[in-house]
Amino acid sequence: MEMQQVLFLVILAGSLYLFISERLRVDVTAMLTLLAMVLAGVLDAREALSGFASEPAIIVAAVFIISGGLAATGITERIGQAVERAAGRTESRAIAVVMLAVAALSSFTHHVMVTAMMLPIVTRFARARGMSASRLLMPMSFAASLGTTLTLVSAPAFLLADNLIERTGSEGLGIFSITPIGLALVALGVMYMLIARWLLPKRFGALGDAGYFRLDRYRTELVVGEGPRWNTRPLSELQKALGDRFRLLSWTRDGRVRDDLTPASPLINGDILRVEASADALASLHADTGLSLQAIRRYGELATGEGDAQLVQAVIAPGSEFIGRTLRELDFARRFHTVIVGLWRRGEDESPRLAETRLREGDLLVLWGRPSRFAELATHHGFLMLVPFAGEARRRVRAPVALAILAATVLAAATEWLPAPLAFLLGAVAMVASRCVDVDQAYREVDVRIFVMIAGVIPLGIAMEQTGTAQWLASGLLHVVSGWPPLGVLLVMFGVAALLTQILSDAATTVLLGPIAVELAQSLGLPPTPFVVCTALGAVASFLTPIGHHGNLLILGPGQYRFNDFLRIGLPLTAMIAFVSAWMARWLWLGGPLLPG
Repeated sequence: MEMQQVLFLVILAGSLYLFISERLRVDVTAMLTLLAMVLAGVLDAREALSGFASEPAIIVAAVFIISGGLAATGITERIGQAVERAAGRTESRAIAVVMLAVAALSSFTHHVMVTAMMLPIVTRFARARGMSASRLLMPMSFAASLGTTLTLVSAPAFLLADNLIERTGSEGLGIFSITPIGLALVALGVMYMLIARWLLPKRFGALGDAGYFRLDRYRTELVVGEGPRWNTRPLSELQKALGDRFRLLSWTRDGRVRDDLTPASPLINGDILRVEASADALASLHADTGLSLQAIRRYGELATGEGDAQLVQAVIAPGSEFIGRTLRELDFARRFHTVIVGLWRRGEDESPRLAETRLREGDLLVLWGRPSRFAELATHHGFLMLVPFAGEARRRVRAPVALAILAATVLAAATEWLPAPLAFLLGAVAMVASRCVDVDQAYREVDVRIFVMIAGVIPLGIAMEQTGTAQWLASGLLHVVSGWPPLGVLLVMFGVAALLTQILSDAATTVLLGPIAVELAQSLGLPPTPFVVCTALGAVASFLTPIGHHGNLLILGPGQYRFNDFLRIGLPLTAMIAFVSAWMARWLWLGGPLLPG
């Protein structure tokens, strides 16, 4: 063994220790590994920094921004609401609908983002139907990982695999090259969960709303404006635009509450709507050009001060002087130069108007004003705390634009009219340029840790190849699998990746094992593509432990799962996935039969 191989293995061992122990963040570990290889002379500076300009890193960053555009325009929220409606009332139908929908969503976005988006939706659905959330959350999380096998761009592991295959001189993977395998795996996952439902734990617990639900009962009052945005349009269109978390409480016209108006009735300039809305819906209403928040319209000129006006939340403290007084009596606008635009309260409120609501301990007020005016409120003994408003305005009018951009991006990459990195980068820029998502939010959507980690681990694969370590390890593995049929070798590569990905990320696992898969294929005189793809599949689609994928960690608490729940349910599924993956890869790239026999 040469000195450079020894140095590389020492650096690799240290990196694995840091990745597994999590003493440092994964992105910091990746950067330390990169620097160590440069200082040890294993790689030069250009090779070490090549990951930042790599196709996988560019595509991952672009996908985060595109996903942010879909969320900002309310598309992902509407999809979630549609899933709730389609899931019905039976457990088996709910499992099938949730898994298929989540898999489809994960095919073009990050699976952890999809899991996080669907977690409160599925939990709320389970509660409303009297089901155990633990019977739905694990199938949802597994489906999110399986959905990433439907396209090349949905998981960093496949982008890294494509990069490695191209470096061998072989033809790279197209955006839908792995789709036949992905379709088979999603179908297998759904059927397995439906048949083996009895394996899923059935646990009920008192999970607090604060942990997994956002407040969705803010009360506020709206005034319809003169413009054509909502004036003369039926209320049903406004309700549809704002989603299920929007509810009309009363409708005032010409100073009189009207009980005869229905969702089909037109909105008229000057109408006052008393409504309940989620945080996002309230922020969207505040930003809507066709509507005004009644309080801002009446008292907005009194909220003077420096800086742009913004929304904040304040909780009424125990013993506060505000308790028992109405909002009208407090005269916040003149006293504090801020405007109360909304209120959240646990329980019902029978007050016909927001201004006539008598405050209670624990009430949460949504305030609008200038930052320079909030200092006095933050120190006032009447409030328990003052925090930023959590809602984000949905640019729902730009939803068709966001969908068109997504479709054009996928079409350009799929037809190879543009290289995939350029197509997705163009899609991300288009999301920002068309104002589907603003620049600041677009930058926030990019998970820098994942981007830096990918850029940092790509040089690991390059170093493994250049130092000859991949060839050395492959030769050792070749002695073990010598004389085995290709199907057996593919199963071995899947199995090794499935075990390693329980302690490493799917990207790191693919980078470490990919060069070994290439060397093994070349030693057998076979094309490297099926071996590298099976390695990536093993890194992405194995469900042996809750720590194998970040999505599983998200559901661990809400689902009240135990470690052995994943092993009991995931081991049989992973074994079946391994066989289907190897069989399909042999059919696609080695000319093997599609059907047994």
